[in-house]
Amino acid sequence: MKPVSFVRQVLAVCLYPELLKDNQLPLDVRQRAQRLLQACDGDSVGEDWKKVVVKLLAGVEGEIQTGVLTPTPGPHTLPKLLDECGVTMVPYQLMEDQGWALDLDDLHRALMVARGHCNPRAIYISNPGNPTGHVQDRKSIEEVIQFAAAERLLLLVDEVYQESVHGQGREFISYKKVLFEMGKEYSETVEMVSFHSVSSASFGECGLRAGYMEVVNMDPEVMHYVETLLCTNICAPVTGQLALDLMANPPKPGDSSYDTYTQELVLIRTTLSQNARRAQEFLNDLPGMSCQSAMGGIYLYPRLHLPSEIIEQAKKSEVEPDVLYCQRLLEGEGVLVGAGCQYGEKTGKHHLRLCTLVPPDTLDEVLARLGSFHLRLMSGTTSA
Repeated sequence: MKPVSFVRQVLAVCLYPELLKDNQLPLDVRQRAQRLLQACDGDSVGEDWKKVVVKLLAGVEGEIQTGVLTPTPGPHTLPKLLDECGVTMVPYQLMEDQGWALDLDDLHRALMVARGHCNPRAIYISNPGNPTGHVQDRKSIEEVIQFAAAERLLLLVDEVYQESVHGQGREFISYKKVLFEMGKEYSETVEMVSFHSVSSASFGECGLRAGYMEVVNMDPEVMHYVETLLCTNICAPVTGQLALDLMANPPKPGDSSYDTYTQELVLIRTTLSQNARRAQEFLNDLPGMSCQSAMGGIYLYPRLHLPSEIIEQAKKSEVEPDVLYCQRLLEGEGVLVGAGCQYGEKTGKHHLRLCTLVPPDTLDEVLARLGSFHLRLMSGTTSA
């Protein structure tokens, strides 16, 4: 059946607001789309396939729980996902003093400790790191693959920020590429699932909710079960699927959209790189704040060195100090940042997660408000 024109026209305008200026479209279509866009904060409209893989790892009731080695700090949604699937999170600590690099010794430590209370069956990697912005080099990736092979662990590799690498002299190298260049001893035996998403790449289409995973060296019978779960439990919105196709197959040289497409991506990546560098310099100039440089991703993850008075106030309020900091920053300046304890931090250190993929003038205002608040807090002239 031919689709209803009004529906398709409104969706088209929502996805490409420039059509609001197109008088060839009916007035009511443009008016309806305008109202919908205004209802979507930011004037634009914009899964979980990871859960399917985690469900595969979960043991049956009564058995010792499956464990997954996970980075600290790491994505704030990961602990809840693992808990929902009945899987134990086994944290390994990233090295802040080395730009949040992965510590192979700590991987071994975490694995040995975990084997006393769960059955570790997988290791989760975020590369580029969320929220740290660290980008692994080839040597580090090879070491992780060798570790997974020796310990018979499934590799879960989150590579959704692969198009957002901006560190000088650093490039994104996929785990699959390295795996396939390490010889048959690894390329034909190490089980790996890598993830990518239209939400987190340069596209930034968070509202479209679509992604994909690539599975390597998994047993065919297990793959059949994965495909069954995907068919029954998950279906990305059609608009998301369309956007995913565009991400995987972008305009090519000679296409009419190629120049504009390329220019827009260059602008996004240049803005991200300049914002990250500028924000890091600003944060490092603040007393009681230190920030490692980010090589990729869209966040900075600065550390707070808070006065003892603030830590005592947090204890009395029964919240973590970085949570109290974020609450007061939001209430006092209208700036929303993430608290480090949301990203797995349990070491007594306090951090913030700050998004840098914003227009430069927006970042200027955010930094000015954050800086003003922070200086007042450190001098004792704020109620935080």
